[in-house]
Amino acid sequence: MFKKLTLTLAVSSLILGISQTAQAADRWDGADELPVSPLACGDGGGGAAPAALPYDGGAAINAADKAGEEITLVDVPKLIGIGYFAATTEGMRQAAEELGNVKVKTDGPTEANIDDQITFLDNFITQGVDGLLFAANDPVAIAPVLRTALKKGIHVVGYDANSEPDAREWFVNQAEFNGIAKSMIDSIVAEIGEDGSFAIVTSTFTTPNQARWIAEMQAYQEACYPNAKWLETVEAQEDNILSFNQANTLINKYGDDLQGLLGMTSVATPASAEAVTQAGLCGSVSVVGLATPNAMKPYVESDCVKSVVLWNPVDLGYAAVHVMRAVVDGKFGPGDTEVSAGRLGSLTVVNGSEVLLGAPYVFNKDNIGDFDF
Repeated sequence: MFKKLTLTLAVSSLILGISQTAQAADRWDGADELPVSPLACGDGGGGAAPAALPYDGGAAINAADKAGEEITLVDVPKLIGIGYFAATTEGMRQAAEELGNVKVKTDGPTEANIDDQITFLDNFITQGVDGLLFAANDPVAIAPVLRTALKKGIHVVGYDANSEPDAREWFVNQAEFNGIAKSMIDSIVAEIGEDGSFAIVTSTFTTPNQARWIAEMQAYQEACYPNAKWLETVEAQEDNILSFNQANTLINKYGDDLQGLLGMTSVATPASAEAVTQAGLCGSVSVVGLATPNAMKPYVESDCVKSVVLWNPVDLGYAAVHVMRAVVDGKFGPGDTEVSAGRLGSLTVVNGSEVLLGAPYVFNKDNIGDFDF
């Protein structure tokens, strides 16, 4: 059992104005230009492992030699005050305590705003730290300030949401994008059928991990469940009130044509479940999404939600600190194919400069009570 965390959803002011929506088309409007690689349909795997790619990350220029010495790290996530990043922060604390020669603190914006995130990063670079950990609100916009850190000899490791590769040394990937996509689509189709209709509540169309997951979800759905209907994707800014309102809007807009809601964030999923609950549609509109178990337990235990897809965010934060420590100690660098990460064992390098935490996990009524984060 993981150490109990008090997890709260951030409730901020309702964002004014009408948020953008994207209609399903040949390719989702919010998708990037990267190729998609959907996994095999059903229970099949992804086939042969892809060939190893050359290292494509950046480098900290003339970084101080602090191998084995105490280091000070700052973690700047997308936002603070929500359960998900409370969990990654706890994992970082656990790793720092275990290692004994790491000090780490988390600070960042209270809303998922890239400009505010950049300001926090810039301030910490000016103050001087040994390493920066980050989860990007925008992969391109965040890159210049991270490159500045590297040029000043500050080590940079990302987790949860990536930047442009050369703007950080390593990225700890919680699960490969096509793996999340398969779990999400398989889970919703199991509930609404292969010809069911669904909509998506995400953060923003520029948030890197959500955008990649949705692009891979579209590719997997079209290949494996071509009769399923993707109605719409809406933005909710990782805001609890807006996520609830967006889910409500979808329920009212599509009526009986909406059979499933997919939540792409740890805020959007419980908010969507609450909207379905308040509308009296449990059993009629299925909710599947990415969320922490504690936030979803009331909805799973009431049988309003059957499937919650995630990884362990405590382990994600824990792994990020271990990767940073290994980089500083000179034990992990370009060309390596794995890295030791304490209780997690050896983690594999994928995609050139990403460290893979592992496969996604599906929580349900049978197992969700075994987790406490």
